[in-house]
Order: sequence, then structure tokens, then C-alpha cells
Amino acid sequence: MTPAQASSPPPPDRTLRRERRGWYSYDWAMSVFNTSVTTVFLAPYLTSIAEAAADPEGRIHPLGIGIPSGSFFGYVLSLSVVLQVFVLPLTGAVADRSGRKRQLLAGFAFLGSLCTMALFFVAGERYLLGAGLFVVANLCFGAATVVYYSWLPDLAGPDERDAVSSRGWAFGYLGGAALLAANLALFTRYESLGLTEGEAVRICLASAGVWWAGFTVVSVALLRNRRPRESELVPAPGSGALVGGFRQLGATLRDLRRYRLTLWFLAAYLLFNDGVQTIIGVSAQYGAEELELSQTTLVSTILLVQVVAFFGAVVLGRVAAAIGAKRTVLGALVVWTGVLVAAYFLTPGAAVQFYLLAVVIGFVLGGTQALSRSLFSQLIPPGREAEYFGFYEISDRGTTWLGPFLFALTYQVTESYRYAIFSLVFFFVVGGVLLATLDMRRAIVEAGNVPPERL
Repeated sequence: MTPAQASSPPPPDRTLRRERRGWYSYDWAMSVFNTSVTTVFLAPYLTSIAEAAADPEGRIHPLGIGIPSGSFFGYVLSLSVVLQVFVLPLTGAVADRSGRKRQLLAGFAFLGSLCTMALFFVAGERYLLGAGLFVVANLCFGAATVVYYSWLPDLAGPDERDAVSSRGWAFGYLGGAALLAANLALFTRYESLGLTEGEAVRICLASAGVWWAGFTVVSVALLRNRRPRESELVPAPGSGALVGGFRQLGATLRDLRRYRLTLWFLAAYLLFNDGVQTIIGVSAQYGAEELELSQTTLVSTILLVQVVAFFGAVVLGRVAAAIGAKRTVLGALVVWTGVLVAAYFLTPGAAVQFYLLAVVIGFVLGGTQALSRSLFSQLIPPGREAEYFGFYEISDRGTTWLGPFLFALTYQVTESYRYAIFSLVFFFVVGGVLLATLDMRRAIVEAGNVPPERL
């Protein structure tokens, strides 16, 4: 019997299957924030609000600093991640130490969803209100996702994680597509419903908050807490979870030097996932401002990406079972590089070209994200899942800062969205090289885990 076979768990019992359904349902719940808010509606809408408040030279002055209105959303997205750099690892440490993941998931998800609902009130020239609500919502989104991800090692053994992670992402894409389809129906008929375009967008933004909160109830009901692994935690007699979390975080930061290969993977992931998330975050802005595509085209394109991504996550999950997750991710990064080259040469107004590129993006999107998540779960020392996923989530869905900053800065310097989108090639090339040179099997063993049969 091989080590991988020895580590394989028995078929899941009824309790584990129930808990997995709860885990999948949270991806279904939260994915609408990425699709309807971050990817589709908020970037162009908040840009238009900023443009309405701009001076005759097209500049706005938040906090007295003059910037082009076209750069505003990129900087807002970057700010939300700068804050997460400090908050998310601490969130993970508290989750691991307290053993109250269900309560933390519920708290962050419900606060984030309330801020998302409040985006309905962003109108006129209230670009600062929109920015503030998005920063808080995105911060809560990231914190809740840290807690959510940390359940993966409890729900699947080493050889199951690629499949379970891919299934979660697939459910997420279906959830995002379902609400986006409803939003598209509303947006395309807003005049017949007696709404303005802005009112329709605000309803779509608020609906994501309602969806997120509603289905989180299902997840919290099905998932269960687990006792912390006390042997893995820093003793802190008499201290609360927050104080203990700070101590645990400090200990982990010192201890990270023992897991150099885990840090290597994080560095690679930080780079190539920054590229992925920035494309997701700015694609609508690029399509609207540079390619002059209609809002209906942009929304339907993102809907197409969601549908294709469901199949892509499933297919690439099966590819990973045959050739290994690392090789599958590297192949996907090559495709992502090609996507950016093609995006640079897209013809303004050519909706068909945009749709074709969306199909390619959708196919590699799910596999890149799901398999990266399952790979990283193999590199975490036992008992510190939420804490390590806090570092991971800093550059996860919609929470990048290097990519949006480079995109915004390139646009500010060149005044060209084409140069801005092409600049993102850097992240895929450098991140791919780092991943290709990482010895995954050795990294998993050094973290104290059993490697899966195929990597």
C-alpha cells in the first residue's frame, strides 16, 4: 500500500456529506459578490459616479489628492487589500484558536452583505460613499473566505482535495451565473420597468448582498465547529481568542522560516493570482472604456464566463487527476498569458471577439483557482489552516493590490487601457516560473503532510 493510499479516507459518511454540501453552498452564496459587484457592475458604475464629480480636467480629489476618474476604482480595490494584509492573517489565527469558525463566518458574511446592500444608495456624486462601502464589504468578503477555505483539510483527504475544491468552485460559478442572469434580465428591461439605468445597476448591486446573506444561512446551518488542536497553538492561559490570536500570529510569522517552500508557493500564487484577479476586476472597465462595448454586452460576457467556468472547473479537475494539479495550473498560466496578448489587439466594438476571449478565460479560470486552493491546502502545517489561508486570501478572489495598482498606474502614465491590460503579463510569467521551479512533493512533506499520489 502506498502512502497516498494509506492516507485516503473511507467513503464519506452522511455527516461528512452534509457538511460538504454546506461548504459548497457558501461558494454558491459568496460568488455573486465577485460576479455582480466586483466584476460587472461596480467598476464602470463607480467610474461613472466619479466622472460626474470630476473637475473640468477629468480629475477627482478624494482626501485632497487629485487623480483621474478612470484610475479611481483601481486605487479603491488596492486600498481594500492593503487593509486585508493586516486583518486576514489575524482573522485566521483567531479562527484556529477559538474553534468558532461558524460564528466568524456568519459575522463577516452578514456584515459584508449589509454593506453590499447599502450600495443601492450610491448615486449622484457619492463616489466616496461607494468606495467606503466596497472597502468594508471586500474586507469582510476576504475574512469570511479565510474561514471558509480553512474547512477544506477537514472535509477531504490529500487525494480528494482537488476534486472537492473543484466542485466547490463549480457550485460558485453556477450561483454567480444564476444571479447574474437575473440581473441581466433586469438591466436589459429597465426602461420597460420604469427605471433609469443607474437605478437598475443599484438594484443589481443590492441583490448580490441579499443573495450572499440568504445562502450563508444554509452554510452556517450545515457546517460545524471543531476543537482547536491545542498542541499546535501557543499557550496563552487566561487570554481571550483575540489576544491569543495576536500571539499565535506572531509565533507563526516567526515560524514561517521553517516552511520556506510554502512561502515559495505563496510568492508564486501572489503573482499569478494577482494577474487573474485583476483581469476579473478590470475587464468590465476595459470593455466599456477602451472597446466601447455596451453594458449589456459586458454583463452577458461575464455570464458566459461563469457558465463556461463551471465546465472548466470540472474538466481541469479531471485533468489534474490524470497529470497532477501543478502541471495543470502551469498549462493554464500559459493560456492566461495568451489571453492578455489577444486582449491587447481586440478591435473596438467587436463584441464577437470579446465573447470568444471570454470562453477561453472561463475555461481556465475555474481550474486555476480551484487547483491552486487544493495545492496550498497540502502545504499548511496541521492545525493552522485558517491562519495560513489568511495569508493566501490576501491575493485571492477580488483582493489583489499589485495588479490593480499596476493597471491604474500604467493607465495614468500612458492614458491607454491597452498598455494597462498588457502590463499584467508580468504576473503570469514570473509567477509561472516560480511555480515551475517549486518541488511540491518536498514542500508537502516539510509541512508535515502526506503528498497525494499525483502532483
